[in-house]
Amino acid sequence: MTKALIRIRRSDEVRADLQAMGERFSQAWANERACQPLAILTFESPAQLFSVLSPKRWELVEQLQRLGPSSLRGLARSLERDVKRVHEDVALLTDWGLVERNEAGLLFVPYEEIEADFVLKASAA
Repeated sequence: MTKALIRIRRSDEVRADLQAMGERFSQAWANERACQPLAILTFESPAQLFSVLSPKRWELVEQLQRLGPSSLRGLARSLERDVKRVHEDVALLTDWGLVERNEAGLLFVPYEEIEADFVLKASAA
């Protein structure tokens, strides 16, 4: 199963994230077996996340998961939205890796599961 993990992390937590990624790689390498494919999309703030994954774009991702591979026009029709606006949303979601095109040029979501991981910590006084 392919999975995407969406996280919000402050920039000062990036070093720890990189270290954790290196440890996962080392474990997979040492075990000489493939691990579950995982894409990690990291946002620096809730504002950045919600600027990328607006309610309309989230609906687009969900609809595309339900439909399976679809043309842009077919997707726009199923969402009852303007093709130009859907095209703009697809372009942004493609840049972030949440939507891709297959060999036939059809749009699809490359993940069977998308998990969101948010941690809210009190700031040190």
